Amino acid sequence: LPMSGIGEILKAVGDFGLFQKWLVLLTLFPCLGVAFHQFCQLFMVPHVPHHCDTSWIRAVGPNLTEEEQLNLTLPRDADGVYEQRSMYSPVDWDLVSIVAYGLNSTEKCSNGWVYPSAQPPSLLTEFDLVCDRKNLNDISQSIYMLGLFLGSMIFGPLSDRIGRRPVILISVFLQGLFGVGIAFVPHFYVYMAFRCVVGASVSGITMTILALATEWVGVSSRPKAVLISHCCFAIGQMFLAGLSYGIRNWRLLEIAGSAPIFAFFFYIRVLPESARWLVTKGRIEEARKVLQKAASINKRTIPPGLLEQPGVSFACFDSLAFCILKLKPETQTKSGSTLDLFRKKHLQKVTLIMSCAWFVNSLVYYGLSLNVTNFGLDIYLTQLAFGAVEIPARVGCIFMLQWFGRKKTQAVLLLLSGLVCLIITGIPEDQPVVTTVLAIIGKFTASASFSTSYVYSAELFPTVVRQTRVGLCPMAARVAGIIAPLIHLLGQYHRAIPMAIFGSAPVVGGLLCVLLPETRGTDLVDNTGGGR
Repeated sequence: LPMSGIGEILKAVGDFGLFQKWLVLLTLFPCLGVAFHQFCQLFMVPHVPHHCDTSWIRAVGPNLTEEEQLNLTLPRDADGVYEQRSMYSPVDWDLVSIVAYGLNSTEKCSNGWVYPSAQPPSLLTEFDLVCDRKNLNDISQSIYMLGLFLGSMIFGPLSDRIGRRPVILISVFLQGLFGVGIAFVPHFYVYMAFRCVVGASVSGITMTILALATEWVGVSSRPKAVLISHCCFAIGQMFLAGLSYGIRNWRLLEIAGSAPIFAFFFYIRVLPESARWLVTKGRIEEARKVLQKAASINKRTIPPGLLEQPGVSFACFDSLAFCILKLKPETQTKSGSTLDLFRKKHLQKVTLIMSCAWFVNSLVYYGLSLNVTNFGLDIYLTQLAFGAVEIPARVGCIFMLQWFGRKKTQAVLLLLSGLVCLIITGIPEDQPVVTTVLAIIGKFTASASFSTSYVYSAELFPTVVRQTRVGLCPMAARVAGIIAPLIHLLGQYHRAIPMAIFGSAPVVGGLLCVLLPETRGTDLVDNTGGGR
């Protein structure tokens, strides 16, 4: 696209000068917090040995040892281990009768559970996320993902209405307030409600900050800025592994991961408002001042009269997703609508396949990421590896797109992600090293596939409906993020079911991508008139 309007002014300011570099650097800090909130709950629900609270027998046998109490009140499984989900029904007998005749009738735990006293406080021990309440763990992960979805729907339009900086300020305040507030919740349902708000605020922060940075960076350097933010998200995952290893108390961990966002208030005053947004709102004088300041920092000069050029519109969806700028020259191409995506046959195929690709990509990504506690190895080392592997995946994706093209890269990466998960279903439980290595490979391919989707889908759709696409595909990915934790619940019927679903879905998506056209080396299509 030719440079015109505000884009021509920003070219004079400098595509990626000192001003933009400092701006990108300032926006990286919140990306670290995104990874924390995304995956911190994995370390707050460790597996802890437990059994039913049978202290009722203390009324008739106050001098019983702990082992004697458990032996009289808890049934044993086939391996001779005390049952965790049931106990012998309490009776009104004296201790002599209980010892002589024993107890036979069993029931579910009715008075709570007992955990090792040396165990640091966790969500599991404080809110009894065991037995019938175990499913609340995965449900709460879905609630957080729902918050991310709602945040993208709320804060995106809000930032277009009132500006980037006010939305960043509101989102930072909400994330800090409710993030720290989570550490003091008295009930798990309150915890889930607070997590939903945190998810919405995380979406607002990252989406708006990424929008702000992208609107200031030139077209040629924009992929670099987005790649840096993705790598920072990966570093945040690695940082989470170390932080959670050092802080085992879940409330202190929540404070340690949430409170630092308040430091953002100290430098939010130096964050500029988007010049593009100011121009589209007719606030030319404010735009002129901030552009002149940027030019001054970059040691550039804006030619007189450039600020009177036409503006641009901006759309950004998803918390770490693709942002697109649509230039507004004086003569505009006729805009498209959502219906065009389904009315035109060639667009209908592209829309359905790419939405499916985003959906299955998100499904396998979160299916693996939220399952680190079940691969069998140390969860802290696994999380560290999961974060580290994303960096070469994101960077390597750039070269794969250049060497192999968009279609082959997208299809092969999705197929590999799915095949790895399907192979995991056949690995015995006593082979945790093999399972974890395969999971890390799957995380690599899923991460690289995600980066491919941003580029490929933007090139597949015509300019007049590209912004509509930018909203539709990440929305499919967000829905998959909500569903992924719920699929883990199926593991109670058979441990292979979740991985079978996470594996088969991307295989189907990868095969469908074969039907898409190649876009490497082709010009972007501007209208919906014809297919590729």
